[in-house]
Amino acid sequence: MGRHGESRTSPRAAQLRPKAAWRRSRPSRWRLTALLFAALLTAAALVTVSIEAWHARDRPGRLGGTAADIGWGFTHTQHSADRGQDAARRNAARTLSGVPMPQNQHIMGWGADNPEPKPGTYNFTDLDRRVALMRRTGTTPVLTLCCAPDWMKGGGERTDWSKKSLETAPDRTHYRDFADLAGVIAERYPDVRHFIVWNEFKGFYDESRKRWDYEGYTELYNLVYREVKKRNKHALVGGPYVVMDSEAPGADADASRVSGEWGAVDQRAVDAVEYWDEHKEGADFVVVDGASYTRTGNRPVPDEFRATRKFADVTTWLNRTTGLPVWWAEWYVEPADEHDGRKTWTEPHRVAVQASALMQLASAGVAGAFYWNPEEEGGDCPGCLWRSTELADGGDRLPMLDLLARFARAFPPGTAFRDAGVGGEDGSRVQALAAGSSVLVVNTRDRAVTARVDGRTVELAPYETRWL
Repeated sequence: MGRHGESRTSPRAAQLRPKAAWRRSRPSRWRLTALLFAALLTAAALVTVSIEAWHARDRPGRLGGTAADIGWGFTHTQHSADRGQDAARRNAARTLSGVPMPQNQHIMGWGADNPEPKPGTYNFTDLDRRVALMRRTGTTPVLTLCCAPDWMKGGGERTDWSKKSLETAPDRTHYRDFADLAGVIAERYPDVRHFIVWNEFKGFYDESRKRWDYEGYTELYNLVYREVKKRNKHALVGGPYVVMDSEAPGADADASRVSGEWGAVDQRAVDAVEYWDEHKEGADFVVVDGASYTRTGNRPVPDEFRATRKFADVTTWLNRTTGLPVWWAEWYVEPADEHDGRKTWTEPHRVAVQASALMQLASAGVAGAFYWNPEEEGGDCPGCLWRSTELADGGDRLPMLDLLARFARAFPPGTAFRDAGVGGEDGSRVQALAAGSSVLVVNTRDRAVTARVDGRTVELAPYETRWL
């Protein structure tokens, strides 16, 4: 297992005097004493710096200061603000411009057409439009390098948009072709500086061995990493974007040591991260996704609020394992129904649990996180960030965007958090996060509660999320 947080260089002591000068002039005793004292001070300073650096590496999360500290944003999906009614699109653009956050877009699928329908023939119409939206709204654009054109995975020039086809990885003989496409895209959008390689190990599960083909993914990743870096000298590249699935406590099959009261991460996901970390050619950040509920049974353990602790625990493990800034490309808190829908919670309930998840991610020191925006064409869109631009009055911000935008402003990467001092009658029912003058409070109960937060008495409605 790679421990890339370890120092690869050691400080070299500076020569106190050139050799020729030392031979010409033998120093007096007091000068030798002074030189020895200076050397001891230098050594002590180096030891102090080394200890501080070691402690910094050992801390969960990592304070900001690098280009990978991108903050809180969202991912565009099939329906977004680049299509629909003209007035609604303009309204959505104003809405997004007022809350500039990082925005992520896949290069194929999720609103973007096949970028290379046949070898050497490119179609960037949809991707250009999405990138233009990101530029127009003043965001930091991010591109996820997924998925692969059909001819790279055994198909022809006709695009098969079925889920099975879209989630097929390129054949190994076409890894180089996919890397070349990634390089063309990196060169086409020179202002895009952040690239995620692939999505959720799609097509990389080895049924014969009942585990992820992390060797194949890492081979593809390294080719893409080299090509993107060659084409865009400012690019930051990361992976492996594996799903950190977990089972409830007590489940023995594939349970890993990455665990908590919420359960244990699947060992196969841990193996994938560790192999990639050991064999990658380079990376500017590590990226994963996952849900707070269990893979089997879709159960949040012990409940939907306390289960969000998983995001902090996994982030801590990722940071200590890889030494890299940690990104979450997706995170989920609401279990799906039998139709893969997430419409059983009220919007206040949904926003409250999402706020809890954001608190856990932030407190663990994530560098970037992207809310998967479930935008739809109609007016009924639980969890969406803005009203659909297919509606004449669309484009207005919704409660989830209010939460995400305010959170992004109040708690960017590297924030120094403080104790919010939660207590009182219902203090155990309340979660809070505080930094400076910003305090976010969440009622985790379906009834009104009263608590003492940050020195004041607060009365909260059922599942209320409030900024103090």
